Amino acid sequence: MTSKRVVIVGASRGIGQALVENFAKREGFEVVALSRNLAKMQADFVNLPAVKCFEFDLENDVRTQAEKIFSTIGEIDFLINNAGFLVNKPFQEISSQELQKSYQINLFGVFETVQAVISYLNPTISHIVNISSMGGFQGSMKFAGLSAYSTSKAALCSFTELFSEEYKASSIAMNCLCLGSVQTEMLAEAFPGYQAPLNTTQISEYISDFTINAHKYMKGKIIPLSLTNP
Repeated sequence: MTSKRVVIVGASRGIGQALVENFAKREGFEVVALSRNLAKMQADFVNLPAVKCFEFDLENDVRTQAEKIFSTIGEIDFLINNAGFLVNKPFQEISSQELQKSYQINLFGVFETVQAVISYLNPTISHIVNISSMGGFQGSMKFAGLSAYSTSKAALCSFTELFSEEYKASSIAMNCLCLGSVQTEMLAEAFPGYQAPLNTTQISEYISDFTINAHKYMKGKIIPLSLTNP
């Protein structure tokens, strides 16, 4: 059986780490794990022979970095844009640097990663999955303090729809999952003491299955995925 190759951006912790571990245990998958924290990935995934790790910084010349990596690994079947940056502060206290970082990691970095990957995608059929948030899902409950995070994640939803329109005649499918609360390091840092209803292992199982199968049935869709409101 020919192996399928999945690239996971933001793979050093939380949902990204769980996704790497999930795909690595599935037969017939090669996993390319991308994160700025290369040492942690190499330590965590040392016993997973299906995993290749690369340093990848979403704040610095993303397209050039991505093209260099993609050119060395071969044809790509799946890309999961999972990295995220969350700042929880009152609107008036959010600095320009924090705002720019939110959009760079949550949106602009995704743009450039996708621009780089197109030439390396499986020409028969491929699937790009963007990980957004219920905070970016239109009509959902919103939380004070998350204006930078949620607006950047809302823009990611819009990008998914626009990309899918532009590439509707191609073999590339792109969909977006808007996640509710999941117990991750990022959530704990932003909301100390809060206990989410799902852990990373549970949500990674769904995201993995969605990545492998959903492009057979949908393109350009924004899917809310939450046990809470939002």
